[in-house]
Amino acid sequence: MIVVTGAGGHLGKAVVDGLLRRVSADQIAVSVRDPGKASQFAKRGVRIRTGDFADAASLERAFANADQVLIVSTDKLGDEARQLHRTAIGAARDAGVRRILYTSHMGARAGSPFLPADQHAATEADLAETGVAYTALRHGFYAESCLQMIGADLSAGELLTPEDGPVSWTARADLAEADAAILADEEDWSGATQPLTAGEVLTMAELAAIASEITGRYVRHTVVPDEEWRNARVAAGMPPFYANMLLGVFRAARRGDFAATDQTLEKLLGRTPCTMRDVLPALLPDLTDLRYRKELT
Repeated sequence: MIVVTGAGGHLGKAVVDGLLRRVSADQIAVSVRDPGKASQFAKRGVRIRTGDFADAASLERAFANADQVLIVSTDKLGDEARQLHRTAIGAARDAGVRRILYTSHMGARAGSPFLPADQHAATEADLAETGVAYTALRHGFYAESCLQMIGADLSAGELLTPEDGPVSWTARADLAEADAAILADEEDWSGATQPLTAGEVLTMAELAAIASEITGRYVRHTVVPDEEWRNARVAAGMPPFYANMLLGVFRAARRGDFAATDQTLEKLLGRTPCTMRDVLPALLPDLTDLRYRKELT
């Protein structure tokens, strides 16, 4: 049996959908804090179990009789995130799970300027110490997350960013499909996967150019100093901790932490992964209605 955590979220739901296309529903269970958020799967024959990353006993019950468990990484940050992941990993080990899978990140590195990448590296280290077979699914940077950094600027027609570097933006739906394929695969996926990425890398200037193509209106890209960008975000109401985290994305990108591409995702999907040109129109359905500056200077 396969147990998927976080099935109330976007990624977890998509993974379960992908599994249902590959294995029978009686081979799948989900672990969620609120069973009501997984009712759609109960109707399709998936087992619903209550589990909370802050409650080891609840997770051990949720993981009972599981052959594999997919731990979808928490959206918490810092030491809290690592402790929650440790609790989930320990519960899976104590439940006798054969293999633990974890949604990691292509940029997972200890000491990364991007805090979640440092957290992922720490959790991968914890997995390696369990004595249980594990797979760290090193996801490319979620394409959908780019709006956290650029959405407000696009609405003004000018993309203001710190100095950046290339990023292999990857559609979340493609990553969920790949995760499901690996869970259903008999092949041995031991340790960290190759980066699960789309086939192109883009800078912020290139993203601005794509937004211009989509809307038919010019989007200027302007580079500003790190602290100027951070202070502007905080002044606009962004919590300082969150602004620092996003600034870490740019700092890690310009040292090349997100620049890798690999064909593993394409092979798992059996098709070419989606590109940002595919993803952005759905993310910005109202962008063409905004009043952009049309000058090309």
